[in-house]
Order: sequence, then structure tokens, then C-alpha cells
Amino acid sequence: MNILLVRPHPGNDRFGLGPFFRVEPLGLEYIGAALRTRGHAVTLADLRFRGGVSAWLRSSRPRLVAISCLHALEYDRVVETAREVRRISPETFILAGGHAAAAFSAPLEQNEIDAICLDDGEEVVPALADALDRNGKLSEVPALRLRTGEGWITTPPLAERTCLDLVGLPARDLVGRYRSGYHCLLFKPVWLIETARGCPHRCSFCSVWQLYGRTCRERSLAAVVEDFAATGDSVFVADDLFWHNPERSLELAAALKKRGVFKRWILVQTRTDLLCRSSELLEAWRPLARDFDIFLGLEAASDRGLAGLAKDAGLAESIEGVRVAREHRYGINGNFLIDPDWDEQDFRELWDFVARYGLQRAGFTILTPLPGTEFFNEVAGRIAEQAWSNFDMHHLLWEPRLGARRFFELYAETWRRSILNTSGEKSLLDWMRQVRPAQIPYIFRVLWRTQRMMKPAAYLREYEETRPRTAALVNGPLSLPGQGT
Repeated sequence: MNILLVRPHPGNDRFGLGPFFRVEPLGLEYIGAALRTRGHAVTLADLRFRGGVSAWLRSSRPRLVAISCLHALEYDRVVETAREVRRISPETFILAGGHAAAAFSAPLEQNEIDAICLDDGEEVVPALADALDRNGKLSEVPALRLRTGEGWITTPPLAERTCLDLVGLPARDLVGRYRSGYHCLLFKPVWLIETARGCPHRCSFCSVWQLYGRTCRERSLAAVVEDFAATGDSVFVADDLFWHNPERSLELAAALKKRGVFKRWILVQTRTDLLCRSSELLEAWRPLARDFDIFLGLEAASDRGLAGLAKDAGLAESIEGVRVAREHRYGINGNFLIDPDWDEQDFRELWDFVARYGLQRAGFTILTPLPGTEFFNEVAGRIAEQAWSNFDMHHLLWEPRLGARRFFELYAETWRRSILNTSGEKSLLDWMRQVRPAQIPYIFRVLWRTQRMMKPAAYLREYEETRPRTAALVNGPLSLPGQGT
């Protein structure tokens, strides 16, 4: 059977760090590998680059089209893509899947879509493809929301969580035509690697642990080593919680060294409290790359703020975790959450914390109730109906405590204190000196796009254009950053 896997363009990416991050659709590559083992012919279209889905439909003539939906902000775009597939190829079966689709499927339950994958695609999509190929009963395919003549039904779940070693290495040749365009921060091309999936913690704003039941599954060391060896010299490890299993992590570092794996750059994601007790791990992993960065969910600049997010770690762990990592020569990137209910003192507290501990490489996103989280259920009554593209963590979903105008003044001032502000401590020329001459056009382009995050008027204009019309009007002139109201 001919199958087309589609990574749609996410849509509105005028704000945030999207210009700095465009990574390969690793989940679709794993699904592609699993489908090939069943004898299916697979094509992968990454629509973030160029062209629409129509040309791919005509060239691949698929019986099944699977559209990835990783983030809530993509719901509307996924439905639009499905609508175009339906118009051009009415008989094609259309499946939506990915993290956001599995965590909260309701926005995708539309006539343009035939089914939604509710669990790991490496097992569900091949089962669906086989059923379609033999005209089997789709209601017997596990872990689906299925559109029927009587409405949407849910098929039985998978018998057990998918073993991550059931399929081989991802079919990276499916995205070979796009490889040079995948990038993170200063590095391109970048390869994405997964060594484990899930997280045992319970942060209120995160849907990962709720989707996977606070489990964490791991790939075999042999598979991970082979994947590292087969990829290029800049790697982003997609695990939600790297170094979660200390014993395995030490074994993996030793196996990579034995294989002779060494990278130009590695980026991993983990927690500050884990770093506090991981000095031995950090020492073991540091020799594996020339530059080694850690992305931390710093989230808040006070114990009160962290407790409100169910982070289960305090400010002391944030400070110590950063210190330990720097002691071992790791670069620190991170993110703080900006609560729409903050007052001016909360912003100033964050500014002081960033300055005191040198965290200018952090990003700042608006605390957003993502579907599938406890937080979403708690505040759903405050959110007026609006485009899902506003759930990008850079839009306000309700009127903030300070009013939208003042909130955006302070939010933009927060971003101006980051290294992305080319009018601040790190100039455009400083950025250019960090990349090869061939990459200067790329870094100039993404920095130019991110400068709008320093401008409150740009946020306010976007807010006025995209907010629900039932929301209260924003009044009053813009005041200078740092002034009181």
C-alpha cells in the first residue's frame, strides 16, 4: 500500500523561538520504518519547507495519509490539510496522530478526518494500514478514535505500552531532501535522537506525564549507540527527561565512548533537581561533544511560583543544578513561564533572578493551558473560543491582571534582557562571529524575526487581531518599559 506521512506547517510562528528550532519529524520516521517492515511504500512530506500537500498526493497516490499533530497550536492547520487531501483524493483514508492528537483529540473530530491515533504510532499505524489493505474491521484496530456512521467511537487500547525496540532505527532517508534545513540554535543541520519516552513527574502545565501515565520507557543501549553513530555531528536528544536512569545513563556514555562517538554539539533536556545529584553523570557525558548544552525547565524565580506549577522542586535546586552543570562546562539554556495573573513585582523578581544567576540564555513563554493537562481543565471556563494557533505560548488567552497593554510592555522588556536582543549585551556582529560564513544568512534571518519579541506594540497588534471579539477592549497609550501604571 502507498502511504503518505505529512508534517504540516504549524501556521502562525511570528512569535517565539520557532525560527531557531526546526527539527526533523522523528515520530514519522519511526512510523515509516515500521510500515516498511510490513511491506508498505512510504513517502514523507515536510510541508514546513515548500509546497502544499497536493503535489505529494499526485506523485505518491496514497491509500492512507497520516498527518502529524504535535502541538495544540496545529489543530486548525491539521484540519485544513485534511480538508485539502479530501478535496483532491476523496477515497483516501485520513489519519491524524501525534502528541497533541493523542492527548486531546476533540478538535480533530471533524468530517475531514477518518481516525485519530491515541497512542504510539509505531504500533497503531501499521495495524491500521494492514486492516485497510485487507479490508479488515477498523474497529478492531487498537487505540483509535474512529469516525463511523453513528459518530465517533474509541477502539480498545493497546494491550500494553509499546516496547520502543519493536521497530528498528528511524527511516531518516525519508527526510533526506530536507536535511540541510533542520536546525537548532546556532547549529545546522541537526539530527534528532530519542533514547527514552515519557516522564514520571507531574507538572501541572505538561501533558507528557498524563498521556503516558507517569511512565518512562527506554530503548536498548545497542539501538541508541547505533543511532548516535549513524547521525551527524549536531544532535538534539528529544527525551523529556535525560539522565532519568543514572545506571543506564552511565552505561550509555561508556558504550558511546567505546564506539568512538564524538559530536560537535549535543543538546539534552532534563530537570534541575536531577542535575543536583548527577555530578558523576555530567562528568561521564561531557567528553562526548565539543559543545554540550542542557535545556532546563526553570519555570519560575520563586518557591511560591514553582509550587503553584506542581514542579516538586524548589528554587534551591534550580540554583544548584545550574551551578553543577556549569562546573562541568555545560551550557545552560532554559525557559521561564510568565503567568498572565502576575503583577509588576513578579516581573521584577524574574529580572533580578535572571541577572543574578546569568540566565540570559533562557526563553520566556506565557503560561498556557495546553489541552490534555490538569491546568487546561482548571481554567477552561476562562478561555473564550478562539483559534488554536493562539495556544503557542506567546498569546494571551484571557485578559491579564495588569491589562494586555501593560502586560506586553513588561513581557517585551523581559525578552530584551535575553541574549536574543541584538541591541543588548550580545550584538548582531557577536552572533555572526559564532557561525561559519555560509550560515550567516541563516542566523541573520532568524535573529531578524525574533526581534519583534522585544516590541510590545507587535504583541499588542497581534493580540487585537487574534483575540476573540468578546474580549474586553484594551485602552490607553503605551508607556515606557519599567514605568508603573
